[in-house]
Amino acid sequence: MTDFNRSEFIDLFNKMYQPVKNFLYYKTGDIQLAEDITQDAFVKIWEKRKTIKSSTVKTLLYTVANNLCKNRFEHEQVVLNFANNFHSEEHSNSPDYELEMKEFHQKLQTALGRLNEKYRVVFLMNRIDGLTYVQIAQNLNLSVKAVEKRMKNALHELKKHIDHKI
Repeated sequence: MTDFNRSEFIDLFNKMYQPVKNFLYYKTGDIQLAEDITQDAFVKIWEKRKTIKSSTVKTLLYTVANNLCKNRFEHEQVVLNFANNFHSEEHSNSPDYELEMKEFHQKLQTALGRLNEKYRVVFLMNRIDGLTYVQIAQNLNLSVKAVEKRMKNALHELKKHIDHKI
């Protein structure tokens, strides 16, 4: 294992920032979002620098960037699915209903953003991708019990942050 020093990381950043940003721009179509995710990917690489092999750092960088992008889209999909599932015609003309939905949407986004990453990943894999706990456990190399615990914690945290009036 190679521990990146500061100058090696700066070299990596200078060499790979633009290609990773372009990769994400092609995936998202949003230059600002691509820049944000690219920066987040480099932060993760820096945080994990002590466990990264220099021979695989470029591949890992793209993998991290892709996963961050995927997580962002999954988060947006959860919000969209919720809005679509709970929007009813009888309430759609009511200003009060629209205001409540907007407030709930904001609370849901905030709550999902505050979730610990390991809880959010399990929650989104189950609720968005429709994966079973067994499938999630296999994908994340965890036990089914660990997945169950993470889902329980995710739901508990979401319930704490969201007002149940809607």
